[in-house]
Amino acid sequence: MGIVLNQSFKNTIITYIGFGIGAINTLYLYPIFLGSTFYGLTNYITSSANVIMPLFAIGMQNTLVKFYSQYKTEEEKSRFLSFTVLFPILLIIPLLLIGLCFYDEILVFLSKKNAIVKSYVWLIPFIGVTMAYFEIFYAWARVHMHSVFGNFIKEIGLRLFSLFLLLAVYYGVLSVEGFVYATAVLYLVAFLVTMFYAFSVQKPVFQLKKPENAKDILVYSFYIILSGSVANLLLDGDKMILNQYMIIDNIAFYSVATYIALVISVPSRAMHQIVYPITAKLMHENKHDELNQLYKKTSINLQIVGGFVMLCIFVNINQLYELVPKEYSGGIPVVFMIGLSKYFDLILGNNNAIIFNTKYYRMVLYLGLMLVVLTVVLNMIFIPIFGIFGSAFATLLSITLYSLAKLLFVVKKLHLYPFTKQTIHSMLLTFALFLLFYFWEFPFFQLISIALKSILVTILYLYLNYKFKISPDINGVIDSIFKKIGIKI
Repeated sequence: MGIVLNQSFKNTIITYIGFGIGAINTLYLYPIFLGSTFYGLTNYITSSANVIMPLFAIGMQNTLVKFYSQYKTEEEKSRFLSFTVLFPILLIIPLLLIGLCFYDEILVFLSKKNAIVKSYVWLIPFIGVTMAYFEIFYAWARVHMHSVFGNFIKEIGLRLFSLFLLLAVYYGVLSVEGFVYATAVLYLVAFLVTMFYAFSVQKPVFQLKKPENAKDILVYSFYIILSGSVANLLLDGDKMILNQYMIIDNIAFYSVATYIALVISVPSRAMHQIVYPITAKLMHENKHDELNQLYKKTSINLQIVGGFVMLCIFVNINQLYELVPKEYSGGIPVVFMIGLSKYFDLILGNNNAIIFNTKYYRMVLYLGLMLVVLTVVLNMIFIPIFGIFGSAFATLLSITLYSLAKLLFVVKKLHLYPFTKQTIHSMLLTFALFLLFYFWEFPFFQLISIALKSILVTILYLYLNYKFKISPDINGVIDSIFKKIGIKI
C-alpha cells in the first residue's frame, strides 16, 4: 500500500484543495456573479458534455489501464498507445456529423422549456470531446504511475481558472454570456496541457498498425462505453432531465446541493487514480489473496475518510446554507439524499476497478443500463411532483441499487469481501457523532460556528477511530505524523 497511500494522499490533498476552490465558486461566486439563470445554464452544458463524453472516448481511458500492463515490449506498448489515441476519432467524426444533420431537431427538443439553451447547445459536444481526450491522456500518465499532475489539472486547475473567469465577470472584463464560452475554452486548454504532460512521461511513437489483440480491446471498450455512460448518467443525467421539466434556475439550486454532497466522494476519486492500475495488475497475475486484502483496505480507509467528510457536512449543513442566497435553501434535503448515496458507494472501496478488470463485467453493465432506465423513469415521475427533491430521491434510489448490485456481484462471482467488523464499528461511530452534534448549535457567525463544530468533530472522530483501531493503515499514518513532530501517544 506504500505507493497507493503516497499518491492517494497527494491526490486527496489536491482534490480537497480543488473542492475548496470549487466551494467558493459554487456557494458564493456563481450565485452572486452569474445569477441563477446563467449558473444553471453553465452547469447544464458541462453536465450534458460529461454525459456524452464516454461515447467520444469509447472507453479508451479504462481500456488503456486494463491492457497496458499486458504488453511486454516497447513496440507493443507504442502501438497500443497509438491505438487508444487515434481510434476514438473514427467514432467522434460520424457522431458529430449525425448531430449536425439533426441539429435543428436537437435545438427544439433541448430548448422547449428554456429558450436560453438554444444558443449554447453546440458547446456540449465541443466540451465533450475535450473531456474525452483529457481522460485518455490522463490514463496515459496513470499507467506510468503519474497520477498527481492530471489530478491537479482536473481538480484545481479547472476550478482555479473558473474562479479567475468569475472575477473577470465581476469586474466587467467578461460578460455572463462570454463566461459560458470561456468555460469551453478552459476545458480545451486542460486537455492540451495534459496531452503534452503525458507525452513528456512517455514520448509518443505513433503507429497506424493496430494491436494484435484489437478485437479484445474493442469488445472491452464497447462495454466500458456502456459503463461510463451509466456512471455519468447517474451523476449528471438528473440535471439534463431537470432542464426538460423546470426553469433552468432550478439546475443552479440543485447543483449547489449536489456539489456539497459530492465532496463525500473525493477520497474515492483520489484513491481510484492509483488503485485502478494496481488492481488491474493483481487481477492479471491472479493474486486473489492480495486483491482481497486491497479490497478490504480500500473499503475501510475510504469509509473512515469519507465518513468524516459526510459527518462534517451533515452537522454543519444548516449554517452552511445560511451563507448562500435564500432561494437555494430548499436544497438541504437534496444534500442528505445524495450524500448518503455517495457514502454507500464509497465504502465499496475499489469495487469498480475489480469489476472492470474481470471477464464477467458484461452482466453488471447490462444491469447498469437497466438502472439508468430506472433513473430516467423515476426522474420523469418525481420531478413534476416534487421538483429537485424528487430528482434527488430518484438518484438516491438508483445509485443505491446499482451499488448494491455491484457488491453482490463481486461477492458471489469473485469471492471477494470488502467488509469486516470494523465496517459496522465505523458506521455506528459516525452515526453517534452525528446525533451528538447535529442538534447542537453555536450562537456565533456561521463561519465561526462551522469552524468550532468541525474542530470538535475532528478531534473526537480521529481519537475514537484511533482508539478502536478501525484502520491499521490510518493508525500507522497518524503514528508516523506524531513521531515526526515528537509527540508520543
